[in-house]
Amino acid sequence: MSNTFPKLHNAMWPGLVGKASQGGDEPDLSLETMLELTAAAEVDGQKFEGIDYFLFHPHTDPDASDDELKAIADKISSHDLKVGSLVAPVWPGTVGGSSMGSPEDRDNFVLAVEKACRIAKIFNEHGVREYGVIRIDSAEGVQEWAKDPSAGTKNIADTFRRAAKVAADHGERLAAEGEICWGGMHSPTDMIDLLEAVGMPETVGFQADLAHTYLYLLGYNSPETAMLEEGYSEEAFWQAYKEMTDALRPWTIDFHVAQNDGSVHGTGDHDKTGRHCPADDPNGKLDIVKCSTYWLDGAADRGIQHICWDGCMFPNATLEDPQTWNTILKTMIDVRDAHGWQ
Repeated sequence: MSNTFPKLHNAMWPGLVGKASQGGDEPDLSLETMLELTAAAEVDGQKFEGIDYFLFHPHTDPDASDDELKAIADKISSHDLKVGSLVAPVWPGTVGGSSMGSPEDRDNFVLAVEKACRIAKIFNEHGVREYGVIRIDSAEGVQEWAKDPSAGTKNIADTFRRAAKVAADHGERLAAEGEICWGGMHSPTDMIDLLEAVGMPETVGFQADLAHTYLYLLGYNSPETAMLEEGYSEEAFWQAYKEMTDALRPWTIDFHVAQNDGSVHGTGDHDKTGRHCPADDPNGKLDIVKCSTYWLDGAADRGIQHICWDGCMFPNATLEDPQTWNTILKTMIDVRDAHGWQ
């Protein structure tokens, strides 16, 4: 009997992140376009089963009416797709603000999570969403955090706790995505320190992305915590990978499948972070399937019901190529076959 869990999702935000609406050179890809590309992919009769979704313009007005949000849910359902995890608009320039910034910034951060929870409730009641978390980050850069790391982490933790209380009241969990560009979340050590400072593991956990966590190992933006040196051996890689995942896996409640070529990349307003590459990129450094199994061990026990491909900052030519999505879907199936559950 083939595995039916985790469900296989595709992210919608690659149509927006780093594109024209966020200061980039390429035009945005509409939600409808991203849905059509996702729904069209098929490998041996298997299709994507859902999407993960960014809650901001132009895909979504975070203040849309109930009826407008129900219409979006209908549109997603019309493609035989579910909604999983939602990305709260926590950054300055969206709804939110720095989680370690001014009182107004921090209030806006919590407000962004509150708006995401409202949308989640509408999607849940509609039936298009049955699982998933709400994704957050610190909405602050590493340089600002580094001016006073202890105070920065304390303030981020305080804001996360406030947001977590809102999420818990709505029956939601928050997943903080570790990336080298987010202050207080830019290394595995700092990420764990922050999660422990928040101290609400039932509500606030970690979102692991293969591309971003690979850069964790290399110590970008945190040389003192690097776990691999240039020219590392395969044995050294897997030893470091096990050490990192053993530390972060117990916190992991959401998972992004991705590839990385060992470089950093930023487009438009997005700071440089781990470069996402196509699943079959010849320069990819990761054995995607094997690396995924490290994160997915015990995933069902942590409430994970789906995994999502993240092609953040792919060029439009790559996003609009149907073969891109068939290759990705095949990789996702391989991940599920290697470590799925009934």
